[in-house]
Amino acid sequence: MPKVIFLLLALLCLLSNASAATRYVSDNLYTYIHSGPGTKYKIIGSVNAGEHINVIKKNADSDFTLIKDSKGRSGWINSKYISNTIGLKERLPKLEAELAKLNLQLSQASDKANNDKASLEKNLKARNNQVLNLQNTTAALKEQLQEVQALNRDLNAKLDTKKNDLLMRWFTYGGMVAGAGLLLGLLLPILIPNRRTKKRW
Repeated sequence: MPKVIFLLLALLCLLSNASAATRYVSDNLYTYIHSGPGTKYKIIGSVNAGEHINVIKKNADSDFTLIKDSKGRSGWINSKYISNTIGLKERLPKLEAELAKLNLQLSQASDKANNDKASLEKNLKARNNQVLNLQNTTAALKEQLQEVQALNRDLNAKLDTKKNDLLMRWFTYGGMVAGAGLLLGLLLPILIPNRRTKKRW
C-alpha cells in the first residue's frame, strides 16, 4: 500500500512539472496577459476566470508563468492566479446535474420510505388486531376451561356420591341376602323333619 501511494505522489509530481500542462485561471479574477514575465511588460490580452490554459514554463525570478490560452495566444500571467481546480463555470453544470440527480434519488427514497412506513403501519395495525383477537380468544377459552373444570368437579362429586350410594346399596343387598340365608338355614331344619329321627320313633 505505501508503494502505491508513493507511486501516485511521484506521478503527480511528474505531471505538475511537465511542460504545457493544463491548468485553470482562478474563479475569482479577471487577469491580463503580459508580453513578458512581469507587470511592466505590455498587456497583450486577458483571460477569464475558469478558462483553460496550458502552462509552458515558469519564471523563477518574477513569479510569472508563460501560458497559452484557449485562443492560442501565448503570454505571461501572475503564477498566483493559476489553479489546479476546474473553474466554477465548468463545474457548475455538472454540479447542478448531480444535484438534480441527487434530489431525484432523495425524492424517490423519501417516497419509498413513506410507502414503506405506511405499509409497516398497516402491517402493525393488522398484527395488533390479530394479537387482540388472539387475546380475546384466549380469554374466552380460559373462561370455557374454567367452566368445564367446574362442571368436571361437580360431575366427579356426583359420581363419588353415586358410587357411595351404590356401595351402600350392595352392602345392604348383601346383608339382606346373608340374613335371609342365615334365617333359611335356621328354619329349614325345623320345617323339614329328619327322616332318621322319624325312623327312631
